[in-house]
Amino acid sequence: MAIVRYEVVEHDGGWAYKVGDVLSETFRSHEAALKAATEAAARQTLAGNTDGIVYQDGDGQWHEELADGKDRPSTEVIDEP
Repeated sequence: MAIVRYEVVEHDGGWAYKVGDVLSETFRSHEAALKAATEAAARQTLAGNTDGIVYQDGDGQWHEELADGKDRPSTEVIDEP
């Protein structure tokens, strides 16, 4: 099972959380960024609807798949100020 890591980091004069190389908006305090990361991580684990998806890959080929709304990743929040 995939694990999505939310890491609280200093950013742009404040604090943010990042997933991979993607940063959230900037928060004024570490506590606010940690709270936002924890809430986002919790939402990530919620089951959704099973639905069809269509996407184009890097080679320009189109694909159709069925995305299982119950197939959710595990999450963790990394807080190392």
